[in-house]
Amino acid sequence: MARRARRTHSPAFKAKVALAALKGEKTLAELAKQFDVHPNQITGWKAQLAEGAAGLFEGSGAAATQSVDVQRLHAKIGELALENDFLSGALGKAGLLSAKR
Repeated sequence: MARRARRTHSPAFKAKVALAALKGEKTLAELAKQFDVHPNQITGWKAQLAEGAAGLFEGSGAAATQSVDVQRLHAKIGELALENDFLSGALGKAGLLSAKR
């Protein structure tokens, strides 16, 4: 018996199969035959869906995106502070900066 080459399935396909398994309208064997995957794979995808479902309602996706933006903004603030310090020093040496600061 020849072995089949390893296949990669899209996340949409995995979700479709896992949701069909969660519905419980068909047995794992029937789903495996219908979608041409191993029953153990369906069980794994079903478990992943059950574990990850709670994360959909936590709003953690927005927080992760926001933290990346905050990091980028902090880096930009650091760059600008460095430029301001450099320019104020250069202008001070040239006598063009007032002593009000």
